Amino acid sequence: MTDGLVKHEELFITGKLWNTFHAHEHVKENFQHNIDDLGIDYINLYLVHFPVALKYVPQSERYLPEWRDDGGGLVVPAKVLFHETWEAMEALYNDGLAKNIGISNMSGAMLYNLLSYAKVRPAVLQVELHPYLHRKQLIELAQTEGLAVIVYSSMGDMGYHKINMVLGSLHFMPLLNHDTIADIAKRHKWLPAQVLLHWAIEHSCAVIPKGSNNKEMPENLNAFDFALTEQDMSEIATLNQNLIFNDLGKNFGCLIWAW
Repeated sequence: MTDGLVKHEELFITGKLWNTFHAHEHVKENFQHNIDDLGIDYINLYLVHFPVALKYVPQSERYLPEWRDDGGGLVVPAKVLFHETWEAMEALYNDGLAKNIGISNMSGAMLYNLLSYAKVRPAVLQVELHPYLHRKQLIELAQTEGLAVIVYSSMGDMGYHKINMVLGSLHFMPLLNHDTIADIAKRHKWLPAQVLLHWAIEHSCAVIPKGSNNKEMPENLNAFDFALTEQDMSEIATLNQNLIFNDLGKNFGCLIWAW
């Protein structure tokens, strides 16, 4: 945008509120830092990254604060109700700073609770979704309530190895190498990655894959150019293990998926 190659109105820019900025007075602080970094004056979609409030860390001390304290040890929760956080998100929306607001990594029970008091309903739910983690009921709930569902980690474990979030105790076949996915890809002359992306599309979800090179980007876009058969979907349905790779309990001791 600085070079004049593209205008903001031609882009859809998403930002996220980090866990240490959930208090009402800190939400806009984090938001302002986001748009200042990007050189814009509004954002198209602003999401609460996780429904978990952590101890506030001033941006002048450490940004982003990540999960642990300065010593790299404890995750320190903060006593901030999500109701308070959402009111501050609504203020961003009402002021025209965030054109849409939404949530990420939220359970169905907490979504029901949010919808009971939200004056501005969330436009989006963003969650991890792949053939090892179907989340059928959560997706159905969000879509029934009129939320668009955006899914990440369509390739499963890819991307988590580099940040040490795939534990050695997990026993699974990487999805891109799984025989079921490979057989479907071979049957239709597609790539395994395209099968995984289109599986999420078949559930009426938006996908946000990463492309590490110029070759992968058009291949990902081509995932819209075909459809999986009922047989394909039935075969993939057998892969569900309720396996969460973005598991904060196992990796950071933050048990947001406990039940």
